[in-house]
This record gives sequence, C-alpha cells and structure tokens, in this order.
Amino acid sequence: MKKRICIVEDDQDLREALGMMLQFTNQYEMAGSYPNAELALMDIPAEDPDAVLMDINLPGESGITCVSRLKATNPDLLVLMCTSHDDNEKIFASLKAGASGYILKTEGPAQIIAALDELFEGGSPMSGSIARKVVASFSKMESQNKITESLTLREKEILDLLAKGQMNKEVAWELGISTGTVRKHIQNIYEKLHVNTRVEAVNLYLKR
Repeated sequence: MKKRICIVEDDQDLREALGMMLQFTNQYEMAGSYPNAELALMDIPAEDPDAVLMDINLPGESGITCVSRLKATNPDLLVLMCTSHDDNEKIFASLKAGASGYILKTEGPAQIIAALDELFEGGSPMSGSIARKVVASFSKMESQNKITESLTLREKEILDLLAKGQMNKEVAWELGISTGTVRKHIQNIYEKLHVNTRVEAVNLYLKR
C-alpha cells in the first residue's frame, strides 16, 4: 500500500511539482495539498496521512506553528520540513516543534523522495549543510557546558541572583557576604567564562 503524503506549500508551482513528484513514485501518493497552515490544520487531521511535507515561510501561521499544532493532536505524524531556510533558529524551532527531518528545496526531487524513504525507515533525514549546523551547534553547547561546570557553587549562586537583576549590594545581602567578596567572585566568573560583562556572563550561564 502506498504511503499517503500531504503537502503544505504556498508556492503553487512548487506545490504542484511536489504533488507530481509523489505521483510518479511507486511508494507514495498525495493525500492533499494546502497553500497555508490554516487550511492544512482544518483538513490534515481528518485525512490522517502517513507524513507531511511542510514549508516554513507560509502566509498567516508559519509552518513551524503548523507542525506544533498537528503534532499536538497526532504525536505519531511524521513531518519533513522542505524549505529554503537554513538558519539555525528555524532549524531548531522546527525540530523542537516535532519535525522528524529537515531538507532544503534546492536538493531536488530525487533527494526529497530519498528523505521520505529515510523518514519511513525510522531515520531523521537532513540536508548535508543542515546536519553540519546541528552538529556544530551541539558541539558549541557541549563546550559551553564544560566551561560553566568549572564554576564553584558560590559562583553559580551569584550568577543565579545576577540573572534575577540583583545588584552587587543585593547579592551580598542575600548571601551574607561583603560587596568586595561579591566583586571578587564576579571577576573570577568573568575569567572562567571568558567574558567582560555581567550580561555576557548571565547569557552564557543561562544557555548551559
């Protein structure tokens, strides 16, 4: 039995091309195509497709929001982002929303079909450039975690209070230490985190 695929894409020519691409395969058929998230959210739950090809930059609600809402009602639905956007924010927002894969439209029909095949085989298909961004981001996160692990318990306590907007005097009163001691701890924090301001220190600490 062919797998049923829905397409959410605002570009009519591309939407029709994707539909034709599916029809020319032996393993897939189109269950529905939609120019925006609103129509997709109305029809896709009733269609109950096996997977959805989802664009990101849609008129009205974004494809990322659409994924999140579809997954809320059908957690098992497979979603492959098929988009021209390759910036980190959209990649991770899509994956966080529940997308199982992320491929660029420029990859072409053969790679999109291959990505669907991988999706149904239990994989998480990604364009090469996207995979590199994901790996680089996790490497950066690991590096940041190692840096923040070097902080002492007292330094972490101070950063928690700084993150709440407290000034040195308030931190000193809260922890029962002198303002001079607070300043010394903050200087040690700067050196360990390789930053120059409390804003940079708090931002790096909160991203741990």
